[in-house]
Amino acid sequence: MNNRLRPLFKIAIAIVFFGCSQITHSQDNKEKILFVGNSFTYFNNMPQMVEAMARAEGDALLTRQSTVGGSNLMQHLKAENGTKTQRMLDSTAWDIVILQDHSVSTIEDPKRFQEAVTGLVEQVNSKKGKPVLSMTWSYINNPLMQSTISAAYEKAGKELNLPVVPVGNVFMKARELRPDLDMYFDDKHPSTEASYLIALTFYKYLTGKSVMHIPTRLMTQDIHGDMLYLCFILPSDAAFLKQLVEEYDMPIANMKK
Repeated sequence: MNNRLRPLFKIAIAIVFFGCSQITHSQDNKEKILFVGNSFTYFNNMPQMVEAMARAEGDALLTRQSTVGGSNLMQHLKAENGTKTQRMLDSTAWDIVILQDHSVSTIEDPKRFQEAVTGLVEQVNSKKGKPVLSMTWSYINNPLMQSTISAAYEKAGKELNLPVVPVGNVFMKARELRPDLDMYFDDKHPSTEASYLIALTFYKYLTGKSVMHIPTRLMTQDIHGDMLYLCFILPSDAAFLKQLVEEYDMPIANMKK
């Protein structure tokens, strides 16, 4: 290499190294949240919504997901059906791991639900993470499902001494108070408004902060660094959803940082 270029080359390497170390340091300073579940979690990019809410409010949260459509927690525990949860638990020190089972597991196979939750909770605890349960909601054509779902999550939470984020109960409360608000994309998956509500619920749980100033438009960036809009919520609907979460009695995470 030309001697005159050598100092410039060293400076360029230093800049690249410094930039990479800054990125790593920045991520290390954030609370790392892993969402484990299926389409109930990933619909409308809900985990990214939570991170966008945190970014808008100046909170240091990093959200990632291990989700496969139609999967249950036993498949995540046994690394089946294309799930990557076991690999992700081994590769990263997660601060909080949020567990969401298949929508009818608590109804059709409560034993499997309990065994899968117990197994995953033991794994997360062994890695010094904090396991959390995410309660699901009932299908559009059968609101009576909710009592069974809620009871199973609350029972597991009590027996395993872990918090339950009452997503399903909040979801159903919104449905009760605003029957005109479309909470479903189809017979069971959340609409954009419902995913916004779910993200608000998790933001409230994770930070303990007010949700009243959360934007009605949530944004992130694509791989090119261009603006990518995750959702647009009507201000009147957003006001209702935020007030519902703000006034709902729910657990708050004890963040370590």
